[in-house]
Amino acid sequence: MSRASRLALVGRMAFGLAAASLLLVGCVRKPVPPVAPAVSLAKATETVIAAYYKANPTFAANAGLHEFDGQLPDWSAAGLQAGMVELEQQRAMLAAYTDAHLSAAERVDRDHLLTVIDRELFWQKIAEAPQTNPSYYLDTLSPSLYVARPYGTPEQRLRAFIAYTKSVVRAAPQIQANLRTPMPATFVKVGADGFGGLADFYRKDVPLAFTGVGDAALQAELQAAIGPAADAMQKLADWVKAQEQTATGPLPLGTERYNQMLQMTERVNLPVGEVERVGKADLERNLKALAAACAEFAPNAALAECARRVRDRKPAMANPVEAARAQLKMLRQFLVDKDVVTIPGTEQALVNESPPFNRQNFAYIDPPGPFEKNMPSVYYISPPDPTWPAQVQRDYLPGEYLLLATSVHEVWPGHFLHVLHANRAQSTVGRLFVGYAYAEGWAHYTEEMMWEQGLVGTPDAHIGQLLQALMRNCRLLSSIGLHTQGWKVEDSQRCFSEQAYADEGSARQQAARGTYDPAYLNYTLGKLMIMKLRQDWLAAPVAAGRPPRTLKDFHDQFLSYGGPPIPVVRKAMLGDADNGPVL
Repeated sequence: MSRASRLALVGRMAFGLAAASLLLVGCVRKPVPPVAPAVSLAKATETVIAAYYKANPTFAANAGLHEFDGQLPDWSAAGLQAGMVELEQQRAMLAAYTDAHLSAAERVDRDHLLTVIDRELFWQKIAEAPQTNPSYYLDTLSPSLYVARPYGTPEQRLRAFIAYTKSVVRAAPQIQANLRTPMPATFVKVGADGFGGLADFYRKDVPLAFTGVGDAALQAELQAAIGPAADAMQKLADWVKAQEQTATGPLPLGTERYNQMLQMTERVNLPVGEVERVGKADLERNLKALAAACAEFAPNAALAECARRVRDRKPAMANPVEAARAQLKMLRQFLVDKDVVTIPGTEQALVNESPPFNRQNFAYIDPPGPFEKNMPSVYYISPPDPTWPAQVQRDYLPGEYLLLATSVHEVWPGHFLHVLHANRAQSTVGRLFVGYAYAEGWAHYTEEMMWEQGLVGTPDAHIGQLLQALMRNCRLLSSIGLHTQGWKVEDSQRCFSEQAYADEGSARQQAARGTYDPAYLNYTLGKLMIMKLRQDWLAAPVAAGRPPRTLKDFHDQFLSYGGPPIPVVRKAMLGDADNGPVL
């Protein structure tokens, strides 16, 4: 029996039992407790996760399951359709598990896994991302796992990369067949740059990465594999680039689908107008704090001039990679001295320049999966686009305190520390699946939290943190504006320039991102949900004889869940005390 057939059978059994219980309620006067599904939630979870690995082998390989190395998803039209049918079946199976039959931890797992499925269904079925958005494919196509992550032996990773190149050759025509034209201009650029960057990376960087492999036959096989894969990606990039002639403006989700995105991907049951209201209020709070800090740092200077001065204070080390490495040592020691969160383990993060195929943002971190052992995380920093004017390139490189806020966000105590906790979570679901708002919300939250705890403490350092916060405020407002209010890319760019005081290159880059990544509102949305949860949790009554709750207690308990939707974590942490909204 196929996996899909087994899932369908379990789903039908669960539905049949639920229906039978409803019929019994109609026939007797006393309510009858719902009948538990035929298999345990743990068994159903195993089934769903196994199917997810099969449908998303790159995800599984990145998690550390290297039997999936070299594989890519089936992106054919038939493969995408079959995947959505299977997701619907899995959803029906999990929905049959009611609270009455589950422990508190199991409820979190059920709600978390349902959100994972709904997230996939939203992007694939409702937003139609595989048919409209080239960026849908780029993260999955990344070969960083094989080239940059030192698992196994170099020979093992080289063989995996060779298998990956064959998957690329099969995937490229599937992607082209899926994508509809005309495309928005920003989609054309991200697709052409991303696919073309992969082709260049295969040809230029991959051979250098594997020079240490002495097996001549394996090296010859690599050389033979690179050409077809690079040609396939370049052909795809050229095809996307050719769509510039008919490119359109943004492709908005619209209000109805935007509200579905909030609910299905993050379990935020608020209308988009309420999210916008709270986001605008946070923007005003940060602008007010910026004015106060600038009055101390640059009296009588306009806010734009104050921001420019902070941006122009470049790190003492001209190379931001070297400057970031020095910052990480200081940040980790600060966490130890302040004791505001537990640091599990002794792992450290490396800092490198980002590869050319993945430079849509200034910085990001590539952490090892939960099943990897003794693997480093790499904090990547992107150089400016070489096609920009020289002054724009110079302005793009961050000031010292903007880089510090970025290092907080990406490493200590942001994403990297989060991964250390998530990889140790008791729940397999929590270890594997980390939501966008949870991950980026936590990392963004830590920037302000570290300032609150006294990091550096000078007004220019505060300005650096606030400029990052204002950037994320404009992401929220741009996402809503571009997708529900008819904003053009120029409107979004104006928000970043005039409200977040961003340099021209960053404003241009971030405005474009909002068109193909509407969920980037989750930086601010997640941060605000965490701040509200912290406020409510610290204020909740404590059982008699228990010590008062501390900030460290909050951080450690929040991180212990791994990565569920924040409203699910809120319900678990507050229980009966949860009487307020998520924002």
